[in-house]
Amino acid sequence: MAYVVGLTGGIGSGKTEVTRAFAAFGADVADADAAAHAVTDRDQPGYHAVVAAFGPQACGPDGNLDRGWLRRAVFADTDARTRLERILHPLILQRLDDEMSRWRGPYGILSVPLLLERGTLLPRIARVLVVDCPEDEQVRRVMARSGLSAAEVKAIIATQLARPERLARADDVVDNSGPLTALTGQIARLDAFYRERAALAKELEPGSGSPQNGVLPRSA
Repeated sequence: MAYVVGLTGGIGSGKTEVTRAFAAFGADVADADAAAHAVTDRDQPGYHAVVAAFGPQACGPDGNLDRGWLRRAVFADTDARTRLERILHPLILQRLDDEMSRWRGPYGILSVPLLLERGTLLPRIARVLVVDCPEDEQVRRVMARSGLSAAEVKAIIATQLARPERLARADDVVDNSGPLTALTGQIARLDAFYRERAALAKELEPGSGSPQNGVLPRSA
């Protein structure tokens, strides 16, 4: 199995751009958001399960899931959110595992927005990479792309892990507070580092008394 780096960060931190930058360096990528969309595409099992659980109002005029309605429906309703997670999480996990099983590079990026909040995927990864930027920049970016108000964006941020705690739990950090051009050097250094770590993990695969699946202690 490839060496797995779990990428996460708050809303608007720039996880997508950082993931693309790693892909440009040749890293394999699996994205939890993309997996969630895939398993809820029309006529997929997740689609039918969500409609059965939430009713026809979960669908838009075109018959596809109305993701905006669904997001609003579960945001402030803990029971609804739990119900949705029980439906989708097993399907998402299976899809991600299937994608990672096809990785052929030395390491891969597993992008999961709520990696630290949920913790389900932590046993699959070797290192936690946090994409970071100040909260005011998060708010500005999300408002620009979504049309949400500042108050709405801050309400979403409040449901996620606080920035200091997220940084404290990171093994590695990408500073994405500046322009996209500032990412290149950071990603290049991390790419080289992860390739080194992956090579070491391969040398220590089972049979030589090493951890399973190439996962080394994070302090190593």
